[in-house]
Amino acid sequence: MSQVDLHLHSTASDGRYSPAEVVHQAAKKGLTVISLTDHDSVDGILPALEAAKTCPQLKLIPGVEISTFVATGEVHVLGYFIDYTHPELQNVLSRMRDSRLEQAQAIIARLKDLGMTIEWSRVREIVGDGSVGRPHIAQAMLEKGYIASIKEAFDKYISWEGPAYVKRSKVTPEDVIRLILQINGLPVLAHPLTVDQPETLISKLEKTGLAGIEGYYKDYSADQKNYLAQLARKYNLIAPGGTDYHGLDAATEVAIGGTEVPLAAADQLIARAGKPAQEAANP
Repeated sequence: MSQVDLHLHSTASDGRYSPAEVVHQAAKKGLTVISLTDHDSVDGILPALEAAKTCPQLKLIPGVEISTFVATGEVHVLGYFIDYTHPELQNVLSRMRDSRLEQAQAIIARLKDLGMTIEWSRVREIVGDGSVGRPHIAQAMLEKGYIASIKEAFDKYISWEGPAYVKRSKVTPEDVIRLILQINGLPVLAHPLTVDQPETLISKLEKTGLAGIEGYYKDYSADQKNYLAQLARKYNLIAPGGTDYHGLDAATEVAIGGTEVPLAAADQLIARAGKPAQEAANP
């Protein structure tokens, strides 16, 4: 079990558990450094920070995961140590959540054309107060028996090249990197091996101000981790990581702390941010 998990989701976006529940689960497992990185939302950070006050051994880094687009697909950028109250960030995320709503409704329409009827009202119930995302649609598909797992929904229907996928309004990774830097955060490329020609993209984004790549992710193999470590050294980037935990499918997900992220990776992230370790819990 790792002491570090810097990629976690809550009900503020498309996770199963509330921000406080995520924090308490991490503390119960003995983790010492975590980050809440909800999709296009920072609504969970304040309640997570409040929960972290009851877990003195746990440092919580405020984070976000922002969806961006390139010609060949989606690219997700993590922002760590962000000023989550910054008006420009709030404006950008608000527009992106509106775009998520439009995308979700369009995906549901395409699924209907494929013979799978999903009620928008049910998806909204699943979302609750969070930001709608494809995992919510996958949950509704699972309830109706159209798929056997959340993973199957993505693999067969709603991933980038799936027959029901619909693109959202375009925001480039360069734009998001600049935004994260503007709000005093550290931009890190999420799950870099899911993008086309990762080194080409990393080389390009490093010139814009990319600070790191997610070198430890879910169940990356030793060879994949070594490859990413080499890229990090080549471009002078940090290489943190995490599980990308949502809590939606225990059969396929890696649990909180289930990805072995070296404590040194968290220390490097904190050092690059220029903040003492204790400020990770109380920025």
